[in-house]
Amino acid sequence: MTYRSASTTHLAVDDLSLSVDEGQFYTLLGPSGCGKTTTLRCVAGLETPDSGEIYIGDELVFSSKRGVSVPPYARNIGMVFQSYAIWPHMSVFENVAFPLKNLRPRLSRAEIKERVNEALALVQLNGLGDRPAPYLSGGQQQRLALARALVGNPRILLLDEPLSNLDAKLREEMRIEIRKLVDKLQLTTLFVTHEQIEALTMSDVIAVMRSGEIVQAASPSAIYYNPVEPYIADFIGKTNLISAKVVSQDSGSMVRVESELGELICQMPDNIAVGESVVLVIRPENVVITQATFGTGNVIRGQVAEISFLGNMTDCVVQVGDRIVRVQLHPKNAPSRGDMVSLHLPSEHCVVIKTA
Repeated sequence: MTYRSASTTHLAVDDLSLSVDEGQFYTLLGPSGCGKTTTLRCVAGLETPDSGEIYIGDELVFSSKRGVSVPPYARNIGMVFQSYAIWPHMSVFENVAFPLKNLRPRLSRAEIKERVNEALALVQLNGLGDRPAPYLSGGQQQRLALARALVGNPRILLLDEPLSNLDAKLREEMRIEIRKLVDKLQLTTLFVTHEQIEALTMSDVIAVMRSGEIVQAASPSAIYYNPVEPYIADFIGKTNLISAKVVSQDSGSMVRVESELGELICQMPDNIAVGESVVLVIRPENVVITQATFGTGNVIRGQVAEISFLGNMTDCVVQVGDRIVRVQLHPKNAPSRGDMVSLHLPSEHCVVIKTA
C-alpha cells in the first residue's frame, strides 16, 4: 500500500500477510507510522491496496489481479474509529440504528428497534436511547460507537485505537469490558493500538509492526518473554538490552557470553552460534537484589543512581560501570539512592537475541 503526493511516495504497508482465526482477538501493535491503521483500513475497504488479496471468511473482498473490490458497506464489518465518529445531531438510538436503515432487504421499524435495544443492552447503555449523543460521557460515547459497530451482526470487528481518548482508569475498565463482550459474542476482532498494555492484556495474538511489515506475530507471553529482535524487546515494556558476544556453549540450552556487565550465562536460541555478537535481554522485574557474592552465578555489583516510586512497585536505576541496569521491586524491598547493591540476573531470564 503506497501513498503518493506531488512531491513524495511513501510505502505504508510492505508485502504484509496475516491470517486471523475465527473468534480470535488479533492485535496490530507498533509505533505511529508503522502501517497498522492502513492495514486495518484496507480490510475495511477504506483504502485500496496496490496489490494482493483480502478475504473475510470465505469471501474474496479484494483482489488486484481479479479486479475485485467489494465496497465497505457490503463487507459486513463493524468498525470503531479512534474518534468514535458519533453523529452529534442524532440521539443515541438514531446513531445505533443508522447502519440498519441501509440494509437490504429493509428491516421493519419493530425489527430495528429490537436490534438497537439489544445492542445498547450489550454495552450497558440501556434506557439512554433518547439522549442526545453529545450529552454522553467519553466512556459512554465509546460504548455507543461499539454498539453501532455490533448492531449489524458483523463477521469481523475492526477497532482502531478506540481507547486512546479515555482517561487511564476508564481505559483499564473498557479493556476488560471489550474483551468480555468479544468473548461473549465469539466475534473475530482485529485491533490496532500503540499501547503495549492494551495489546498484552486483550490479545490472543500480537503482531508487532515496523515500517509496514510484521516483525513477529505470537502470543502475548511469547512476544514479551521471547522476542525475536531487540526492537520488539525494547518496544514491549521496559527492558535491559546489553551488548554481548557468545564465547562458549554451556550445559543444555545455555551459553556463556562476554557482555558489558561481565561474563554471564544465558538462554540460547537455536539460531545462534558461538562467536556471534548478540543482545542480552532481561526484564527489570526479573533482576533480583541479592546478598550473594559479586561475580558468582550471574551476580554483578553496582550503585543505585535513581529511585522512582510507582505505587505498586519501585523502579530503580543501578549504575554498573558505564552501563545502567533497571530493576523493579516491591516498595518495601527497595534500596536507597546511593546504596551499593549486588544484582542477580537469573540465567533462565537472560534471553540472547541476534543483533539486527
